[in-house]
This record gives sequence, structure tokens and C-alpha cells, in this order.
Amino acid sequence: MKTYPFLLVFFFCLISAGVNAQIDIKGKVKNQSSNRANNKVDQGIDKGFDAVEDGVKDLFKKKKPTGETDQPEEQPEETEAEEPVQKAKQSSEVSALQSYSKFDFIPGGKVIFYDDFSQDAVGDFPALWFSDGSGEVVTLNNFPGKWMQITAEGCYYPERDLQTSENFTVEFDLISPLEQFEVGFFIVAGDINDPDEGGAIPGKAGVKTNITYHDIYYSGYDNGDYTLDGSSAIELRPNEIIHMSYWIQKQRLRIYVNEKKVIDSPRVVPIGYNYNMLRFQLGDEYKPYISNFRVAAGLPDTRNKLITEGKLVTYGIYFDVNSDKVKPESYGTLKDIAAVLNEVPDVKVKIFGHTDADGEDAKNMDLSKRRAASVKAELAKTFGVNDDRLETDGLGETKPVAPNDTPVNKSLNRRVEFIKL
Repeated sequence: MKTYPFLLVFFFCLISAGVNAQIDIKGKVKNQSSNRANNKVDQGIDKGFDAVEDGVKDLFKKKKPTGETDQPEEQPEETEAEEPVQKAKQSSEVSALQSYSKFDFIPGGKVIFYDDFSQDAVGDFPALWFSDGSGEVVTLNNFPGKWMQITAEGCYYPERDLQTSENFTVEFDLISPLEQFEVGFFIVAGDINDPDEGGAIPGKAGVKTNITYHDIYYSGYDNGDYTLDGSSAIELRPNEIIHMSYWIQKQRLRIYVNEKKVIDSPRVVPIGYNYNMLRFQLGDEYKPYISNFRVAAGLPDTRNKLITEGKLVTYGIYFDVNSDKVKPESYGTLKDIAAVLNEVPDVKVKIFGHTDADGEDAKNMDLSKRRAASVKAELAKTFGVNDDRLETDGLGETKPVAPNDTPVNKSLNRRVEFIKL
């Protein structure tokens, strides 16, 4: 027993030496953060006393008989160890969709433009776009697909007259490589052959928005005069996909950033114009990445199509590339469909998945079947639709509604259909 005070002193000396070392090191930066250093020293001393106390407790533990060695604790079987990981993964996938529970964005029912740059060669400027600046198609090591990187100051827009209606939606994915960034996006009624018309406020009328790392700003303008503006604070981080969704209904503008509605202004869009140009406006220091640019017109008439006509075709259910995993931004569309099905509980439907013609026929067929099954699972699990009312099948690339020759036409073939039984 006489050895215990000696060991106690020995342990305390070791801890004290460590604390003194911390004090010496932190003394070098004391002028910059003395309070923080003092707090750290106090924490180190507290940990030192805890360590000494634990060491003394260990000395009083029952001594093992001579010849007995420490044995490693028995490890659970591999399947038991993996099960919580699998459950956590499943929980994460569920929460990813459910995190969009307030996301009421529903894409327009008619796709009028789409570009994921899949048909462009890496290093080229995108074939369907125009710019007075510079950019190129790239791939990224941590995100799938191809992206247009804007590399110089200027405006960038699809080189075609977009025939939007008074109700239309715009979506795109954005990644900033910089912590602080600003990306301008304009909805313009103007001359597609004269993008500089109006200068800083292009076209005859429109809405300009600034997407920054700390807020979203918008301003309407009509014949060179600003009409109404506003902003919403939001924190956006670099090197992450930011999904932007714009919903225009006559004068009303709604903007969503990922799962959040950040702008809802009922009188900002000037009426009486055809908004035919959608353009990015950039300074050369930011160099963002853009992909999955989609424009769709009109509003889906879900109830009439599904219940009265007996067939609903939707482009608002999204999947990861070559995957059957439903993207969370599909929430608004799935919720809309589920509401109709739950209102009419005696209706049964068959869900068909469709793909474009890229890839092998057999793989596309399998993928379409799995995607239909995933839609059924989400309708049942997340929205409470009785799965006995839902059948599924996949048709792969066998029933195209457009030639598989352009990104727009391919996007029309990638769809989910609901057929009333």
C-alpha cells in the first residue's frame, strides 16, 4: 500500500508536465487569444486530475491471478456489427426525401428545354448555348455527369427562343468552387439575337436574381425601370450541389434553394411579355459549374389526367444517374400524386418506368423496373398510399415518345407513367 502515494505523485507529475507544455506552447500566441489559451489550460488541468483519479482507481482493481493474461473483449459477429450501419444508411435515405416535407415545387408538365451536356465533348463550349464570355464542359471527380464551367465574365444562355407560357418552371444544379460567390440569373423578355439589348437590365422586361453565398436577391424591371425587389438570407456552401428551382405563375415568382422556399413574391413579374430568354450573368472570378438545366411549361393537371383520362405522364420524379434512388426534389410531385390517390381510395394504378436509349437494352429495362418499384415504395412509405393499389413494371427504352438524338428529346423519354387500372 505504501507504493500508492508514490504512484499518485508520479502520475500527477506526468500530467503537470503535459499541462506546462501546453502553457509554454500557448504562450507563443497569448497576445492573439489569451482567453482561449487560459480556457484550454484549465481544461488540461481538469483532464489531468481526471486521469490521476482514473489511474488510482485502476491500482485498486482486483489483481489477476499469476499467469492470467488480458484477453481482448469478444467482438460481435460481422453481421451484427454491420446491421446498425445498414439501418443508419436506410434511415439517411428516408430522411433525405422527408427533409423536403415543405417542398411544394412541382415542375411544369411540358419539357421545352433540357441540357445536361451529355452530348458535348469535354473541353468544348456547350453546343446548345451562346456566350459573349467563355466556358467549357468538364467532369468532376466527386459529382456525376458533365457540367458547364463558366470561366469568364459575360452572359450565358440557351441559343434558342424558349416558348414559355405565363406559367413555367426553371431548374438547374449549381456548384461554386469558392466560399464567397455571386451568380446572376435573369428571366428575360427580349430579342434572342440581341442579348445586350438594355445593357445591365436586358430586354424589354424581366426579373434578375443574384444567388450568393449568403442570400438570394431579386428585382423586377419593366422598360428599363426597376419595379419591385427583395431578398432572403440563406447560407450556401462551396463544393456542394445547390439545386435551384424557379416557379413563375403570371406575376408570381417563387424561388427554392434545395428543399427551402426562399422567395414568394406575388407581383414581381411584369405581365404582358413573353419570357423567352433565360441567362446567367457572371463575373470572371467565380467560375461556377452548371448542369441539369430544365425548363418546363404549364402546370400538371394531375387529377384530371390520372382519374378522368386514366393516364398521367410525369417528368417531375428524378433519379440519380443510372440509379433507382429517388431524388428528394421529387417530393412535390410525389405528394401531388399521392394526394389524388388518397382522395380516391378505390382507384388502382400501374406505374411504368421509362429510360432513354443510352446504354445497353437489358440494363435499361432492369433500371426502368427498379425505378417504378422505387416510386411505389416512396408513395407507400412516405405518403401513406396503400401499396395493394399499386402495380409496377418497366419498359426500358422500348416506348420512346421522341427520337433519342438530343438532350431535350432524351429527357422526354426518361419519364414515369401512371396508368389507371
